Amino acid sequence: MKKLICSISLFLGMFLLSACGNSVIDQSALKNVRSSNTITWAVEGDKKLFSLIDIRDDREKGFDIDMAKAVTREILGPKGQARFTLATSQSRIPLLKNGNVDAVIATLTITPERAQVISFSKPYFQAGKSFLVPKGSKIKKPSDLNGKTVIGIVGDNSVEAVKKVAPRAKVVAMQDYGQAVSALKSHQGDALTSDNGILYGLAAQSPDSLEVTGGTYTKEPYGIAVNKNQEPFHRAINRAIDKIQKSGEYNRLIKKWFGQVPGFNYKEMYIK
Repeated sequence: MKKLICSISLFLGMFLLSACGNSVIDQSALKNVRSSNTITWAVEGDKKLFSLIDIRDDREKGFDIDMAKAVTREILGPKGQARFTLATSQSRIPLLKNGNVDAVIATLTITPERAQVISFSKPYFQAGKSFLVPKGSKIKKPSDLNGKTVIGIVGDNSVEAVKKVAPRAKVVAMQDYGQAVSALKSHQGDALTSDNGILYGLAAQSPDSLEVTGGTYTKEPYGIAVNKNQEPFHRAINRAIDKIQKSGEYNRLIKKWFGQVPGFNYKEMYIK
């Protein structure tokens, strides 16, 4: 029995040492991406303007995609590769925490709760919550939603945000934006709430039937997320964002993706 206990103890000790060794390697994210010359990003594939898969060539396209490529070039040089892994609102953070991706750029709002488990870059997009409604809707401001059914997305903080501005609204959470828009069009809800940039993208896909209304009722800055205890990588991303903004590339990308969106004041996003 003593020999068995000793053997088990030895095995556990070796396992723990191995785990510790792996954690040291994993903590060096900046070295890892430089060694592979690749940054693997978690992105979404269903958000027009930010990151949507183009069915013509099966490639991800949008503002988040172009920002990820620009940040990758700043950190790794012109030959650096940006690799993309598709994520949902629910899977963005787990993919990062499990080591499946190096960073997340997926319309991820900076919140105190999320900042407890991941590290955020400086904001790279100033979003705000708004409403998508059928054209002709009488909903014009958040208080108009009291007594109405509002559609949100699982894993998105819009569900909690709308309860604060319309406490008597009924909130129904859908798994993704495709389901949410279908529910709105089939009158299962009176409005869909999410970030204004996302909603303008959805409205652009259904210009004859849907529109964004109500202005913005929150401030929702987006940040790039990396794992905790990755300070060198975290600083490198912040420096990259600064360079992209100072060079004028940021304003060019804002105009490229939002300049022709009806109702969206893209110049408010410009870095002066």
